[in-house]
Amino acid sequence: MSERGESMTERLSDSEISQVLSLVEAATEEDGVAPLSEHALLRLRNGGHGLTIADPSGTVVAYAHLDPATEDESASAELVVHPSHRRQGYGRALLRTLRDEAGGPLRVWAHGDLPAAAALAEAEGLRRVRALFQMRRPAADPLPEFRVPDDVRLRTFVPGRDEEAWLEVNRRAFADHPEQGAWTIEDVRQREREPWFDPSGFFLAEGVATGKLLGFHWTKVHPDGAGEVYVVGVDPDAQGHGLGRVLTLAGLRHLQQRGVPYILLYVDESNAAAVRLYESLGFTRHIVDVMYGTA
Repeated sequence: MSERGESMTERLSDSEISQVLSLVEAATEEDGVAPLSEHALLRLRNGGHGLTIADPSGTVVAYAHLDPATEDESASAELVVHPSHRRQGYGRALLRTLRDEAGGPLRVWAHGDLPAAAALAEAEGLRRVRALFQMRRPAADPLPEFRVPDDVRLRTFVPGRDEEAWLEVNRRAFADHPEQGAWTIEDVRQREREPWFDPSGFFLAEGVATGKLLGFHWTKVHPDGAGEVYVVGVDPDAQGHGLGRVLTLAGLRHLQQRGVPYILLYVDESNAAAVRLYESLGFTRHIVDVMYGTA
């Protein structure tokens, strides 16, 4: 077993990136859940950083993505092993290398919380520290009516004009969220370059009198046709007036009109208010992603 890449920040070759993407497809088909988040895949496609392990023939059989620690957050990682090369120690080798690279506390996502991932985490002394629900609802199910407040105007996102204002509200709305609140302009532009990006499904709520951005609902339609409540946020100064529900319903109605078969979303287990809101709108739990952490 040989390692490809001397460190977690070394750029992978085009061939290695292609092999990792094929590996991800194979794991998704085998497990019924994608092993890497959109964030990790975007970083892979747009930068080619990570750790790969190759078998004796030079074929990439395992991959790991690492976000280094910041002042506010410990390092976090995701990893995947090709289904035909599991139970050969590759996952354990990657996890131990990740811990060395992190140089301190490490959090690792297990998408779908599959038994093998849970067993590896337990064997390596990691404990469950966070859970993320994927919730779904049939798109055709009826939606309640909603009314936009008189002092609020809904419009759609204008690329090239709204990015900075959106980033500021996103930062304020997700100040306590370790991933979403730290987005940069490049994170937005990467997604604007994705084939799925559609500003007609990106709703902004702004004050009629002030023109100030108050909240948003960014929807997404996946290549397989599924719709997603990609991210909903409301500025803290505008919270408590039902704007989140209005924005959520506006986006759901849009996805419904697009004819998607079902709608999915992700929400933290600890966000009880959001979970209750989505349950009231017909969403039920489908998959749980679990984050395991070191001391």
